[in-house]
Amino acid sequence: MSNIYEQHLDRRAANFVALSPVSFVERSAEVFGDLPSVVHGQRRYTWAHTRERSARLAAALRALGVGRGSTVSVMLPNTPEMVEAHYAVPALNAVLNTLNTRLDAPLLAWQMNHCEAQVVITDREFAAVMGPALVMLREQFGRQPVVIDVDDSEYTGPGDQLGGHVYETLLAAHAPLATLDGPADEWDAIAVSYTSGTTGDPKGVVTHHRGAYLNAVCNAATWTMPNFPTYLWTLPMFHCNGWCFPWTVAMLGGTHVCLRRVEAKAILEAMREHRVDHYCAAPIVHSLIYNAPDELRQGIGQQVRGMVAGAAPPAAMIEGMAKIGFDITHVYGLTEVYGPAGVAVKRTGWAAETLSEQTRLNGRQGVRYPLQEGMAVLHPETLAEVPADGQTMGEIMFRGNIVMKGYLKNPAATDKVFEGGWFHTGDLAVLESDRYAKIKDRSKDVIISGGENISSIEVEDALYRHPAVVACAVVARPDPKWGETPVAYVETRPGTTVTAAELVAHCKGLLAGYKVPREIRFEEIPKTSTGKIQKFQLRERAKSSAAIE
Repeated sequence: MSNIYEQHLDRRAANFVALSPVSFVERSAEVFGDLPSVVHGQRRYTWAHTRERSARLAAALRALGVGRGSTVSVMLPNTPEMVEAHYAVPALNAVLNTLNTRLDAPLLAWQMNHCEAQVVITDREFAAVMGPALVMLREQFGRQPVVIDVDDSEYTGPGDQLGGHVYETLLAAHAPLATLDGPADEWDAIAVSYTSGTTGDPKGVVTHHRGAYLNAVCNAATWTMPNFPTYLWTLPMFHCNGWCFPWTVAMLGGTHVCLRRVEAKAILEAMREHRVDHYCAAPIVHSLIYNAPDELRQGIGQQVRGMVAGAAPPAAMIEGMAKIGFDITHVYGLTEVYGPAGVAVKRTGWAAETLSEQTRLNGRQGVRYPLQEGMAVLHPETLAEVPADGQTMGEIMFRGNIVMKGYLKNPAATDKVFEGGWFHTGDLAVLESDRYAKIKDRSKDVIISGGENISSIEVEDALYRHPAVVACAVVARPDPKWGETPVAYVETRPGTTVTAAELVAHCKGLLAGYKVPREIRFEEIPKTSTGKIQKFQLRERAKSSAAIE
């Protein structure tokens, strides 16, 4: 029997609207229409312009048959067209698939087929790889999407037109939609993003409008972002939809500063010229900034706030950014939770600590985002919470509205990762006394040597503290006596020299003896386009070399 609060109090158009980040674009165009929205080379747009261009793109896509549940794949760098795709495609209740610009043709073809791409928008720079990918898509999978070519004003290199439509011509040919409406049901898919391949097994992560809306809000709340931020696109927008920041910036009426190339000089010039105050990046990009020559940072007088995620940041990186005056917030997450969903919230008392202690505190994965319902460190089998003793290891798990719908066409993997009512991340961590989580390793990256567990992250932190080390990764190497021993792959800073023996001696001063790498290899380290180190490739290298020897 219904109670009095269920009588004549129904949902109506006036009191219930499905949550979608598309609404942020409409609001900023309405109230901040004269303010800058996008800067790209010589191009300048206001929020009124960006809303109109997005609405023209939406109209063009609708004319091409795109609607609810259609997939639009985009192969774009961080340009205005990529921003507009994040607004136009969800407005049609269609699904945005942002392709990794560093993938090869076979994998691109496989992904476009897997998500059943109906339209592909591609920048001319990527014609050399997208051309073969589209041929494979047609010949191997029998799929022939409509192709729209982008001829970016800031790109002057080679690249053929691959499709029958040119982006700007298409926009000019269509009147903008009256409104960017979004979905009727906030549970509808907004995007499908393929995991970056650090495990060698990419899956199609399907996210929804409600989660994207909430995480966009969380980004601003977590970072205490003001209205009208100037945000630099150092993070690829193809990665977890730019951690939802295309929508966060729209919500705040901010300015997107686009960047085709992620290089120290270009980053710092953009920060100086446009007075950038916020940016996001993986640790390797932050390292580019603090390792850059001092003269490149001259003239940057504003407070710059950076967000770091994508890999556990080495202590040396956090210290380095602090020394140049950049304020860094460490967030944690995965594609399956829309990018960041945990944060090392800075407590006021931390400011009184030494730089070393601040670095330790800020280096933790922290606590759940404000609108994420649960982040816990649990026993992976019993799901019992581990004690907050900083010693007992468990697995970080999430639950709540900022968790994916599941893996596209992969019910077995979806069921497995959601066992027990939690999303299982595979990251092993401890819970410290203040209930902040600290990752010790990925479950598959723990090295078991003579029965002792070795955290590869702990060994890497020690290596990063040597001034000659610019990048490193530690993996297990098979060993007939110990089962496994740690081997370190190292890239050195330009202009420096260091020997393997010197690095081993350095590690002995910081680590227990059994954790010290038994071998140091000076080799290029494979990374994804977002800066994540691909340890599965290094594990294969270590196994192969062990077999040869």
